[in-house]
Amino acid sequence: MASILDEYEDSLYRSASVQQSRASVGIPHSGYVNARLEKETPIFNKQRIDFAPPEKINSLVVSSNQLCMSLGKDTLLRIDLGKPDEPNQVELGRKDEAKVYKMFLDHTGSHLLIALNTSECLYLNRSVQKVRALSRWKGHLIESVGWNKFLGSETNTGPILVGTAQGQIYEAEISVSEGSLFSTNPDQYFRQVYTLEEESGPAPVCCLEIERGIEGKFFIIATTRKRLFQFVGKVPEGTEQQGFSSIFAMHADHLPSFREFPASFGFSEIAFYTPKLRSNPRSFAWMMGNGVLYGTLDYSRPDSILSDERVWVYPSDIDITVNKPISIVLTQFHFLLLLPDRVKAVCTLNGQVVFQDLFLEKFGLLTRMIKDPTVQQIWIHTEKVVFRYHVQRESRDVWKMYMNMNKFDLAKEYCKDRPECLDIVLAKEAEHCFQNKRYLDSAKCYALTQNYFEEIALKFIEAKQEEALMEFLIKKLSNLKPSEKTQTTLLTTWLTELYLNWLGILEGDPSQRNLYLDTREKFRTFLSSPKNKDCLFNNRASIYELLASHGDTEHMVYFAVIMQDYERVVAHHCQHDEYDEALNVLSRHRDEKLFYKFSPVLIQHIPKKVVDAWISMGSRLDARNLIPALVNYSQSASTQQINEAIRYMEFCVYQLEETQQAIHNYLLSLYALCRPDSLLSYLEQAGTNPNRIHYDLKYALRLCAEHGHRHACVHIYKVMELYEEAVDLALQVDVDLAKSCADLPEDDEELRKKLWLKIARHVVQEEKDVKKAMACLSSCALLKIEDVLPFFPDFVTIDHFKEAICNSLEDYNKHIEELKREMEEATQSAKRIREDIQEMRNKYGSVEPQEKCAACDFPLLNRPFYLFLCGHMFHYDCLLQAVFPNLPAYKQAKLEDLQKKLAATSQPSKSHHRPKDADTISLGKGQQSREQIKADIDDIVAAECVYCGELMIRSIDKPFIDPQKYEEEMQSWL
Repeated sequence: MASILDEYEDSLYRSASVQQSRASVGIPHSGYVNARLEKETPIFNKQRIDFAPPEKINSLVVSSNQLCMSLGKDTLLRIDLGKPDEPNQVELGRKDEAKVYKMFLDHTGSHLLIALNTSECLYLNRSVQKVRALSRWKGHLIESVGWNKFLGSETNTGPILVGTAQGQIYEAEISVSEGSLFSTNPDQYFRQVYTLEEESGPAPVCCLEIERGIEGKFFIIATTRKRLFQFVGKVPEGTEQQGFSSIFAMHADHLPSFREFPASFGFSEIAFYTPKLRSNPRSFAWMMGNGVLYGTLDYSRPDSILSDERVWVYPSDIDITVNKPISIVLTQFHFLLLLPDRVKAVCTLNGQVVFQDLFLEKFGLLTRMIKDPTVQQIWIHTEKVVFRYHVQRESRDVWKMYMNMNKFDLAKEYCKDRPECLDIVLAKEAEHCFQNKRYLDSAKCYALTQNYFEEIALKFIEAKQEEALMEFLIKKLSNLKPSEKTQTTLLTTWLTELYLNWLGILEGDPSQRNLYLDTREKFRTFLSSPKNKDCLFNNRASIYELLASHGDTEHMVYFAVIMQDYERVVAHHCQHDEYDEALNVLSRHRDEKLFYKFSPVLIQHIPKKVVDAWISMGSRLDARNLIPALVNYSQSASTQQINEAIRYMEFCVYQLEETQQAIHNYLLSLYALCRPDSLLSYLEQAGTNPNRIHYDLKYALRLCAEHGHRHACVHIYKVMELYEEAVDLALQVDVDLAKSCADLPEDDEELRKKLWLKIARHVVQEEKDVKKAMACLSSCALLKIEDVLPFFPDFVTIDHFKEAICNSLEDYNKHIEELKREMEEATQSAKRIREDIQEMRNKYGSVEPQEKCAACDFPLLNRPFYLFLCGHMFHYDCLLQAVFPNLPAYKQAKLEDLQKKLAATSQPSKSHHRPKDADTISLGKGQQSREQIKADIDDIVAAECVYCGELMIRSIDKPFIDPQKYEEEMQSWL
């Protein structure tokens, strides 16, 4: 194990050197570069609004990007932050000394309530310019409003809750009627539903919030100076428009659940954080006299939705008598406190002040801070200026806090896109798990870090935690890149060693049987993992050595199957006499080479199953490669076992129709050895055509002769056309067999007669059977009695041949009569032929004077001509001109020679007094006559009509224009 670790260290030397060089210049140990190229912007980025109010700012509210600001005594300024250059100014129209006490803007930015210090309330809708007084609200100093986020719209608030300075909670509804002819009061109703009290009596309702949970349950949160009340109840489905009076009625006889703190600075304020628009708040922060109570909201709880509550106590620099907090807002991970001269941001995870912003005295005292929940912007104002805070990447350092709190899952969630931070969290989690002896969890985390491999491995080795070490190596292996082949090889080999050690320990302990089975399954999964397949295959020799060193033959076979090393698997089964298993592996994977290699062993023990497997492989096996196995087996096996070899050879010959000579020869040898009856039927089925016989005739003849199968030898002689040897050997077996051989040479009568004479001599001289000899005469028409007589002894009387001699004489008489008849028929035929010749000489045809030559279209009778039976007529020279080019060369030469001879005979003699018998004298010297020469010319030229005979058929592929004259002909047409 140590050597493997050393090798892995060497493979990581270069990367470790790089990490060390980074560490020397201040780069973290994880190997990630954590340098910031520019100064990071703060989470809370303040921006002063470029706005100079003409009068002092009394109040400011923001919601849904709609900002409303009270200026001076009678002016209201509305700004759509999407269009900041188009402010809208509305006059309140008050002539008394009334001042704006507070303003409330709903979640849609449509409904604005303006509470006056004269216990009056005004209403302004975003779509109108005129402020309306709410007559039913008169006489109440409004401290808080709980908007209905579920039923409210741009023209109707739905049922809302209103808290007063006297502690009463009223339910009201405001509606704007668009386009109404008569002006109606916007306040639909205004009725009291509850009164909040403290120890001293009714207390101002500082804040109101309405939230809806699951299953139609509503939660109403109301705060006073020291108390936080929760009203919980269900509103029947379909009656939501009727309001929340039923919820408050449930607490008419008893107080609702509340939280109370002793200190008070005259008011309190609660803030909520909502992650998404139109979703429920997830956390809260309540600013009161003792500090800030903050936590999460759990809507599944039955009575109180406040959960994970913690109190942040005001530090020493906050004195509630001198510089008490003014406002509070809540973000995802911070709450911000507004003090008269500064803003403090406190992290809700650890309660630490992470941000403090001091405002200059020239801006005046800070008046109020409010957050727009839809865009997550925070607004602060004094009487002179307005500021806005942008919250940017608030969660950037949250992972550190969660990590320090050992909440590693949350820490990883907030740094999953920052690998350098994730590595630190994983390392811290791994160390934490290790210290708490959660070694497997520690190994999983360590494997994901960039910490030095050797340090972590040695750490688990020193702690004697092999299982955790294996988990670490497995995870590390799964994270390696395909290019890191050396590391992959080392880890794979090391894991194999660890698995084998661990399995060896567990196998010897019966109490750990379940753990052993589980570990074995993990090991097999590791060996069969597709990701490790290439590495294991390339290093299978090392893995085999490890398995062999541990004596784990079971997993050696399992690994060999995975590697498709079936040769090793089959060899293992054969060594352990598990021949059926070996054959099953061969049959399952159907590898021809393995069949050839292991068949000699398997057939010695399970011949029938092996032959069945061969047959199932069909033509995929080459039977020639199996013959050595069959030969070795057949030499030592019994006749019954040899039948298995014959069965496979017959399958090859008859089913697969093999034509290889070796296969047929081997089947012949098996037949000759054990099945002589099948031998002859095989030979007869193979036929007698030597070109279609697949066995070696000479080998088969020698084999049959050695085993004394004379009948088979006779058949082979017949196939080889050695009829004399066939008859000689057949006479030793059966005369009838010899007779069948003697009739085979049908085209050679002399040989047939010779063979039959052999049979006759054998019958006469060996068997001395005259009757059988006479039967031979009747079987072969070529034999005569005179051919057989010399074979008989002298003492044989003629009585035995009387019938044969008479039959022979009768045959001679018949033959003579037949010859006479044939002579007469020949004489008659010759006579008819002479008559036909004479008739042809006298045959003629008539030609009209106007007939023309079929070739030149000139009158036919002007020159010598030919008339054919088909009706075509040609001048002699026209026909000669048409025929001559198509004649063979030798006929052209002969025709030219005849023409020369004809011309020579037509020349007049130099002497006009040539004797009359000169021609007779010249003819007598062997020269042809003029008529004979003309007849020879006619035979060549006028053998057939040039238009109707073969000449026209042969010339069909010739072009109409001679290729050599094509250009000339083409030019003539231009």
